[in-house]
Amino acid sequence: MDKLINEFSVGLFFWDVLIFILLLLVLRKFAWKPILNAVNDREEGIKNALDSAEKAKLEMQNLQADNQKLLKEARAERESMLKEARDIKNKMIEDAKGEAQVQANKMISQAQAAIESEKKAAIAELKTQVANLSIEIAEKVVREELSNKDKQIKLVESMLGEAKLN
Repeated sequence: MDKLINEFSVGLFFWDVLIFILLLLVLRKFAWKPILNAVNDREEGIKNALDSAEKAKLEMQNLQADNQKLLKEARAERESMLKEARDIKNKMIEDAKGEAQVQANKMISQAQAAIESEKKAAIAELKTQVANLSIEIAEKVVREELSNKDKQIKLVESMLGEAKLN
């Protein structure tokens, strides 16, 4: 360093400074500006890429939210359809039970009516048979009673006696 200070020359220093300034100007015009522009462009590109990535992230979150919403709606619709199907099934079962009950009641009432009809027919037939049997018995009794003259007179007298009492 001592040698540098001892051999210092103002002219050389002047030309060194002048060359250095010219070098700086040339570098500024031809190197720094393009380098700075390239750095700025690169920075802008990175910034744009980050903004795009953030937008894509937000869009992805929105899509996920939409997907969740659609999934929730689909589940709700599925549950609604299943509930409706269960309700329809239960209604069909209840309708079938009701119809079966109506048919059973109808069959029971028809059977009761048939039984009542058969009962009345049997009673009527029984009455007819009893009447016929009574007539046959009365006919036999009357024949026996009327076959004898004395018995006929006693019968007529007893009937006349009964007629007066009534």
